[in-house]
Amino acid sequence: MLLGKVVGTVVATRKEPELVGLRLLLVREFDAKYQATGKVIVAVDAVGAGDGEVVLFAAGSSARLTSATKDRPVDHVIMAIVDSVQSDGESVYEKYPSSDGE
Repeated sequence: MLLGKVVGTVVATRKEPELVGLRLLLVREFDAKYQATGKVIVAVDAVGAGDGEVVLFAAGSSARLTSATKDRPVDHVIMAIVDSVQSDGESVYEKYPSSDGE
């Protein structure tokens, strides 16, 4: 699994029939410290992710193992929306930051 942030959408009005009904999102890959790697990929959204959300995505043959992508010609699939990331004992991302300052 890889970590990334949704940075946009892809619209394709003409495509292979196996891709009809799949939502395509642009995802910028991040490392464990929540730093962008510079790589941007197109991923099928299997979980209803939105713009700006941090997500987990799979690549390669693993991307074809979700119920939304089974036996479809995809290389990347978003399969989770991330609530928080900790790396080396420190919080590097919180979707819902604590309001009490902790």
